[in-house]
Amino acid sequence: MTSAAAPPPVVGVIGGGRMGAGIAQSFASAGSSVVVVERHGSAAAAAAERITTGLRQAAERGTLAGPSHLDAPDRVRVVSSVFELPPDADLVVEAVPEVAALKAELLAAAEDVVHEGCVLASNTSSLSVSELAAVLRRPGRFLGMHFFNPVPVSALVELVLAPDTTEATRAAAVRWTHALGKQDVVVKDSPGFASSRLGLALGLEAIRMVEEDVADPEAIDTAMRLGYRHPMGPLRLTDVVGLDVRLAIAEHLRATLGERFAPPRLLREKVARGELGRKTGQGFYRWQ
Repeated sequence: MTSAAAPPPVVGVIGGGRMGAGIAQSFASAGSSVVVVERHGSAAAAAAERITTGLRQAAERGTLAGPSHLDAPDRVRVVSSVFELPPDADLVVEAVPEVAALKAELLAAAEDVVHEGCVLASNTSSLSVSELAAVLRRPGRFLGMHFFNPVPVSALVELVLAPDTTEATRAAAVRWTHALGKQDVVVKDSPGFASSRLGLALGLEAIRMVEEDVADPEAIDTAMRLGYRHPMGPLRLTDVVGLDVRLAIAEHLRATLGERFAPPRLLREKVARGELGRKTGQGFYRWQ
């Protein structure tokens, strides 16, 4: 991997939540001009604040480098419609919730706005990239770019290739991943890809162990951190990802891969109570 590669000059990001804002921050830090689409006024304001705060904190930590890092916030703009994406964008990344119909609708709309050479990507963590590609007129210019939370400091981007994804599209995505200072892994489209499928299997088994009173969450996580050198245990990671997100992925993989991915009762109960992890202050841990 090399970070000497140049990022795309102009990037669109559809969705300004935690993942979308992190993706926007990463490209702005690398030197791209970024337009973020967030439909609702309060959410748009929150997205702009999230990105600006992230860039400021990165500068304070010294992780923003280069002569143009001070004006990185000026390279980010938030708009309310996908039809306001810049026509000259070289890359548009969709980062909305894991609802296939919503993602397909927004990707198809984006394709009508940008030029024919623009690469479209989905940040989906488990949905079929091939099915999303099927709604596009130019499926060869589409792939999955699965970023990880928190995006600005995560070292990995999982690139997911659909059958029609061209070699040029793959090469561009690899190059842009390196421009962000991140490592790529390239996988073929399959339910859960590589990372979500393996990560979910570990997380679900850890939840079953809590459910069966094998050990408490802290003990299970400590065992994986110290025994297997995981930087974060599977239950704390579930809190960071979001229990609702984990449940949705489990339901999808259960439908496509079978009962081994059936969600534990405890996971369903916590989601029903609104205990979604860090974003609500309570999951398997209590968060400030």
